[in-house]
Amino acid sequence: MTAAGLTVESAKGECNPGQHEIAFKYDEALVTCDRHAVYKTGAKEIAAQEGCSLTFMAKYNEREGNSCHIHLSLQDAEGTNVMAGDDEHGMSATMRHFLAGQLAALRDFSLLYAPNVNSYKRFQPGSFAPTAVAWGHDNRTCALRVVGHGRSTRFENRLPGGDVNPYLAVAGLVAAGLHGIEQRLELPEPCTGNAYAADYAHVPTTLREAAELWETSEIAKAAFGPEVVAHYRNMARVELDAFDAAVTDWELRRSFERL
Repeated sequence: MTAAGLTVESAKGECNPGQHEIAFKYDEALVTCDRHAVYKTGAKEIAAQEGCSLTFMAKYNEREGNSCHIHLSLQDAEGTNVMAGDDEHGMSATMRHFLAGQLAALRDFSLLYAPNVNSYKRFQPGSFAPTAVAWGHDNRTCALRVVGHGRSTRFENRLPGGDVNPYLAVAGLVAAGLHGIEQRLELPEPCTGNAYAADYAHVPTTLREAAELWETSEIAKAAFGPEVVAHYRNMARVELDAFDAAVTDWELRRSFERL
């Protein structure tokens, strides 16, 4: 990855056998998405050369799944981080509006962050995947986690899984944030406890639910236009039709000899 121009900041074993986390140095949005794609493709090729395979499925088995936590910050033309400020959480008014936009659009944009049937298997209480539409300061139980201070102030969206299309996810993050700024949305109080157990709106639990929210979203239509909304709604429809027509291993194990 270094030879491909990527700066690897950390790589470590994760909680499940054979599972690893790798983090790359931040860059401009499109560059970062390109590097995400290069890494996924390159890693698969390297594994194949060694007679192995790897997966970026969101939920490979019943244990914790594969996440793709995305960090995002904003800078002005001079390269200054405009998210940093002097409120009690070290945020600027711009960041508060931007983050409020993330909350407002999170359910509507879930299709961009979790684009496959399998994506929604990650969202389990007490896991590394969020279930609550909430934000918190360095609170990993929330969908949106504010981290850093000063020049490094930013937020992390914990909804995307390892199967995410980075271009769609980052487009969703930017569109949601701009919606918050344009509408001057107010940021609610942060979650300071366990968001899994608190009374917050829930992220979609199925691709079908996410697709319906996306299709009827006025925020999505305003940001991307009705043709784009219809296109990705059709993407979900094709995926769901294929899944609904499939006979799974679970059905065979449960029913082949019992029924």
